[in-house]
Amino acid sequence: MEMPSPYGASETHGDVHTLCYELSLPYPRERVWAAVATPEGLPTWLAAAEPFERREGGAITLRWQNTDPRGNATVAPGRVTAWEPESLAEYTVEIHGRIRFELEKAPASVGGTLLHFTNEMPGTDDQRLDCLAGWHHHFEYLLRALAGHPADWTDWRLDRWRELRAEYGKGKRELP
Repeated sequence: MEMPSPYGASETHGDVHTLCYELSLPYPRERVWAAVATPEGLPTWLAAAEPFERREGGAITLRWQNTDPRGNATVAPGRVTAWEPESLAEYTVEIHGRIRFELEKAPASVGGTLLHFTNEMPGTDDQRLDCLAGWHHHFEYLLRALAGHPADWTDWRLDRWRELRAEYGKGKRELP
């Protein structure tokens, strides 16, 4: 089952941007948690995590498996800044700032898990748009990984990211 990733929204205060996405996922919370908060799950859609001390205050380094338009892969060392198993994982890392995954059980009528994602990051407006497109693209990979199709990073191409970047560049999506 192919599900589209929802578009993110953002707000800016000075040079700090807050990017937000909400995903309604037809998977149990334990499965979504494994994807966003374990060293086995993160590389299937986002980045390798080594070291990864799964506790508040623990060390984490995220190593993206894809590259930016200049061919650079992001390596972002940092700390686990919030940790509540199967509910909240927050990483504050260089380059990307605060990355927060909050999981909650979806209403019974919907089923599955609601994933609330927030990324608070410093940067220019161009960097905000780059990250909105990047997170959106990675959430497409998350949806595939949860469906049993982890990312094959050898097939990574920038075409989809460029398409998303152009869409986000057409107009700001502000938080309500």
